[in-house]
Amino acid sequence: MAPVQAQVLPTSQESGIVAEKVRDGIDLQVNGEHFRHTGDPQMPLLWYLRDVLRLTGTKYGGEQGGNGADLVLLDGKAVSAITVPIAKLAGKAVTTVEGLAANDGSLHPLQQAFIDEDAIGCGYCTPGWLIAGIDLLRRKPNPNDGDIDQLPNLCRCGCQSRVRRAIKRAAAGKAGRP
Repeated sequence: MAPVQAQVLPTSQESGIVAEKVRDGIDLQVNGEHFRHTGDPQMPLLWYLRDVLRLTGTKYGGEQGGNGADLVLLDGKAVSAITVPIAKLAGKAVTTVEGLAANDGSLHPLQQAFIDEDAIGCGYCTPGWLIAGIDLLRRKPNPNDGDIDQLPNLCRCGCQSRVRRAIKRAAAGKAGRP
């Protein structure tokens, strides 16, 4: 076996490599992680989440965001991700449906309540319902049917009654219990 020859990099010559300045961009937090967007500042948040970060839970529901499928929490409040350009997010915190569970994998109580009440249907609108429900529970810890009916979400599967039960179950602290 041939002896291994030590490789030493020359220290007396300069390499000619010059570090580039950090690109200007828009800094934001998504699900607790820091990101810097250096692309088009007018890109809607929805496309940044889905196409750049590959967080596909938030769904496209139309260019006006009126059906609730594209809801995310922006600094704790539900907003339509298609209607918010990245330029307005500097220093903001975004939470998507992927960020609702705890780091240890335990589900948010509303996620568990959705499972308990079988409030998932086809699943397309579920992420938006979860975000809207969390925002509602933050504002009104014990919502009534009228409060839930005011949510902007639409469901073509007919899960609204099960969603209502899930939100009420989470409000009552019964998620994960019979």
